[in-house]
Amino acid sequence: MIAGQSTVVRAGVVLRSGIVKLVVQVKLLPTREQASALEATLHACNRAATYASAVAFVKDLTDRNGLQKEVYTDLKATFGLSAQPAVRAVKKVVDAYATLKANLRAGNLGPPTSRRYRKAVSTPIAFRPEAAQPFDDRCLSWQYDARTVSIWTVDGRMKWLRFACSPNQLKMLGAHRRGESDLVQRGGTWFLIATCDVPDPEVRDPVDWIGVDRGIVNLATTSDGINHQGRRLSRYRRWQARKRAELQAKQTRSATRRLAHRTQKERRHATQVNHTISKEIVSVAQRTGRGIAVEALDGIRERVRLRGDQRGILSSWPFHQLGQHLAYKARRAGVPFLEVDAAYTSQRCPRCGHTERANRPARDHFRCRRCGLAGPADVVAGVNVRNRARSAWVFVTAPAPSP
Repeated sequence: MIAGQSTVVRAGVVLRSGIVKLVVQVKLLPTREQASALEATLHACNRAATYASAVAFVKDLTDRNGLQKEVYTDLKATFGLSAQPAVRAVKKVVDAYATLKANLRAGNLGPPTSRRYRKAVSTPIAFRPEAAQPFDDRCLSWQYDARTVSIWTVDGRMKWLRFACSPNQLKMLGAHRRGESDLVQRGGTWFLIATCDVPDPEVRDPVDWIGVDRGIVNLATTSDGINHQGRRLSRYRRWQARKRAELQAKQTRSATRRLAHRTQKERRHATQVNHTISKEIVSVAQRTGRGIAVEALDGIRERVRLRGDQRGILSSWPFHQLGQHLAYKARRAGVPFLEVDAAYTSQRCPRCGHTERANRPARDHFRCRRCGLAGPADVVAGVNVRNRARSAWVFVTAPAPSP
């Protein structure tokens, strides 16, 4: 996972950053007593955050200093938090309201007259008992050689709490970990999620580009003609949907428990598929000295109109995540990454430039009505993406004209 800017060209602007933020997740291995203390700590912190959120909502306090002065004493006396966890709980509340305001401004919750918008602004933010809790270096310390952590809990400081991770993750934590780490519980398993600031490798000048066309039937098709099909993923999702419907129809406690157990299974499977595809594309680009170009598909759900049976397919289409994986893997490998205009890439002839809807008589086939060029439609779209990347790169890397 990645946070921060990436090397992307959009509307003729190149964004570069010297640091890439990577998130490393390690699995905690607590004993039964340690797990009980962690659970009590997480619940206490989230009850405190919910209380602070209610105070912030009633008194309209969204700045950190003002809210902290108002609730700091209560968080320590009522919820059993020490000084630093109380400060972290306040910061979590302030960040949550800042995110809510940003979503309202961006229209992510609909217009002010919508039900979601009115509900969001009429009630204070509440935190689930299992919501993640941030810990800074005053509350949490790492012992990398012993693979243990020391963490604050409501029962006192817990030492020698073991964790498990890969050798590469351990090396990255020791060299690049910065800032807070989040304590998370998912399905009875405990995790620590740490942020690492990794220096960016130098992005080289590409000899050419690999155009990548993303789709539903074919998840990714490159301008080289390599096709990563999504039929297996589609079958897996249809099977999961049938199983969910069967369990929901039973309406028993056992069925409810099984539904909860399967909640994240489909998402994890799709994520693994995207990791595999993006890793292969980036490795080819790195080996051949080329860059990677994809279509800018932002806002596609708002731009297209679909039948009812197609909405679920588009909503579960993991194209955005695939683009994110390609971006951060390319960045870590020093491979240039571009997003180009997606308009008419599947209808434009890459040889003569003729653009017409009739050029694509079927989903899988392309045939130019002017010059007769024919081939797989997704490969043609990938070639068009590659050609647009060539033009964009020449434009943004051209020397500035003299005044």
